[in-house]
Amino acid sequence: MPVTVRPRTQLDLDECARLLVEVHERDGYPVEGVADPVSWLTPTTLVRAWAAELTGSVVGHALVTRPTPSDDAATMWIEHGSGVEADLLVFGRLFVGSAGRNQGVGTLLVHTAMTYAKAQGKTLVLDVMEKDQAAIRLYERLGWRNIGSAVHRFGDNQQTTAQCYVAPS
Repeated sequence: MPVTVRPRTQLDLDECARLLVEVHERDGYPVEGVADPVSWLTPTTLVRAWAAELTGSVVGHALVTRPTPSDDAATMWIEHGSGVEADLLVFGRLFVGSAGRNQGVGTLLVHTAMTYAKAQGKTLVLDVMEKDQAAIRLYERLGWRNIGSAVHRFGDNQQTTAQCYVAPS
């Protein structure tokens, strides 16, 4: 069966939350949001979200949001003089469960978001924790350009280095 990517619906949220917890337990991603995954998957800045399905089950997720001052890649892109906030979307919350691994799910979700941003006339940016090397390899393979690094702060005074990227135009 082929993988399909479609807009995420309200009915998908519980399955996406369960999948997020599975990915966190296996990969340590994300570093935040696992205590209340439904809230983490429905940020107030949400623009669009997608679910990837394989054999009728959700196996992956991604979304885009409007940028906020805490979005390191958006801030970096603006500070470089390369864009303005109104022209940006932030890609994030990409995860693929074990049933979707090695099926091209991540690539399809990233391409879907890139296509959406381009159709809206927006530039897509993201940040990714340095520890998430598989994600970094995916973005670089798809032509995303590294624009710098930032310190991502989370939890109780925890921090980690993140790499910031802009999608190919």
